[in-house]
Amino acid sequence: GIKWMSSLEAKFEDAKDKKPTAEKVERLRREKINRFRSQHRINVQGTDLPDPIATFDQLQKEYKVHPKIMENIQAAGFHVPTPIQMQAIPVMLHGRELLASAPTGSGKTLAFCIPLLTHLKQPRNKGFRALIISPTRELASQTHRELVKLAEGTGFRIHMIHKAAEAAKKFGPKSSKKF
Repeated sequence: GIKWMSSLEAKFEDAKDKKPTAEKVERLRREKINRFRSQHRINVQGTDLPDPIATFDQLQKEYKVHPKIMENIQAAGFHVPTPIQMQAIPVMLHGRELLASAPTGSGKTLAFCIPLLTHLKQPRNKGFRALIISPTRELASQTHRELVKLAEGTGFRIHMIHKAAEAAKKFGPKSSKKF
C-alpha cells in the first residue's frame, strides 16, 4: 500500500533509517582527537599516528605498562600527563621514531623513560640494554634520578657513567670488550 506522511515525518524516517557508516564514525573520532590535540596545544606531523592519552591509567589498560611503574608514577605525584607526555608516550610505545620539542619542566624525561622501561619489559643479566646520552652532566643526573625513581621495585639497575676511568673500575677492566 501507499504510506502517507508529512515532509517532516519523512525527514525523521530518513534519519532513523540511516546507520552511521564506519567512515563517518572514523571521521568523528579523528575530529575529537584533533580537538583534544588543539585544546592541549599538541602539534604533530606524520602519518598513522597513535592517539594521545588523557590519563596515565590508559597506559596500563592500552599498553600493558608494568604495574610497579604505574605505582611509581602515582607515588611521584604525577596524576595527569603533560601535553608532551600525552602524545610522545603512545608514539614511542608503538615503536615509532620521535623528535619532540617542549619547554623545560614540561615532562620530557618521563615521556621517554616510561616507553624505555616498557620496551625492556624486565631486567636481564645481559649487560647494558639501553643507553641515554645527555649533553651535560646536570641533565644526565636529572635523567638518572628520574629513571631510578620510576624503576624502583622493578629490578632494573640504572647506572650513570660520566668518566671512563671510573666506569672501568666500577664495571671491571674488561667492560669495554664485554659491552
